[in-house]
Amino acid sequence: MANLTKRLIDSLTYTRAAPARQMHWDEAVKGFGVRVYPNGEKSYVFSYRHQGRKRLIALGRVTELTLDQARDQALTHKLGLRQEDVDPLAQREKALLGDTVAQLCTAYLERYAKLRKRSWRDDEQRINKYLLPAWGPLKAAALKRMDVAAVHRRVGAEHPYAANRIVELVSKMFELARVWGIVDEDHPNPGRRIEAFREVKRDRWVTADEMPRLGAAIRAEPDIYVRAAICMYLLTGVRKTELLKARWRDIDWHREEWSLPETKNGRPHLLPLSRPAVKLLKSLPREDGNPYIFHGALAGRPLVNISKPWLRIRAAAGIPDVRLHDLRRTVGSMLAQNNQSLHLIGRVLNHQDSASTLVYARFGQNHVRAALETHSRGLVRSFGRALPNELRGRRRVG
Repeated sequence: MANLTKRLIDSLTYTRAAPARQMHWDEAVKGFGVRVYPNGEKSYVFSYRHQGRKRLIALGRVTELTLDQARDQALTHKLGLRQEDVDPLAQREKALLGDTVAQLCTAYLERYAKLRKRSWRDDEQRINKYLLPAWGPLKAAALKRMDVAAVHRRVGAEHPYAANRIVELVSKMFELARVWGIVDEDHPNPGRRIEAFREVKRDRWVTADEMPRLGAAIRAEPDIYVRAAICMYLLTGVRKTELLKARWRDIDWHREEWSLPETKNGRPHLLPLSRPAVKLLKSLPREDGNPYIFHGALAGRPLVNISKPWLRIRAAAGIPDVRLHDLRRTVGSMLAQNNQSLHLIGRVLNHQDSASTLVYARFGQNHVRAALETHSRGLVRSFGRALPNELRGRRRVG
């Protein structure tokens, strides 16, 4: 160990026989040194301990800082450690993440949502539509529960489901903000203890009376791939994102099966194809170099969105309140009315839990009624001549 000088630093080279982490320390300032990398680059560093943990922070490249500037930085860090117990590396990491709500949103999407959630685009949409306009420039630590409650109340007046998802999103973001050091670990989570709106399950599907009008509207749609996508939606009940990402390689023509490698619940789904579905797929023209079944406007890319065409189709069919997802619900309702079990419906729709399928239980009521009718007739016969007057349908007199 010797006092670092510019001449000494210029002479340092990476030695392959030496340890991979090659450090050269300054005698004058403890913890201050130069690191030499395998590619020949050199950086000033400062090594220290904070609350028992050994830490190392890079101060800058030798080509970007003078020796005096780097040594002054090291001395400043030593002073902060001694007088205020400030961890310089933690401060830098926090500065890189930022401290505004907008920067927290960016960190959430890049460091968490895009890596762990298939539905991250839904979070991104909520962030852009609700969070950034309301609080973007605000310091994350300054966001209060009353701020979140106000947005929850405003959005919930018309969209209770969306309002509840906003609160859940804020709560998760601030849990991560504490882990990442954007806010203090004991900072109160502004998304907690906000009473959720009651959510009523949507109960809409295309009825038998509406189906002919829908068929005519689909037939009138000019885009062949939009027509095919809507029909495939109704034939299979797959989710919209799964439908639009369908590739030709996912179809097994011999077994007449469709393999969906990526689904909402994270599990691959193997779906048998009906004869009409196979016939539809074979009728579609293929584009050279395009792996997707439903072609979009851009060469080699899939159909990105069918929401706008669907608005035209549903208006023409006279069903303006039917959403795209209601077509998936229509498949479930028709299966139920055709005496299929709830377990089988769940398998077709790839539900992760049985609770998602219970909405179709009502369609089995007709069969329950028929069973009770048969039971009641048998009961009446078993009473014989002792049948009570109440069951004869006669009014008791006196």
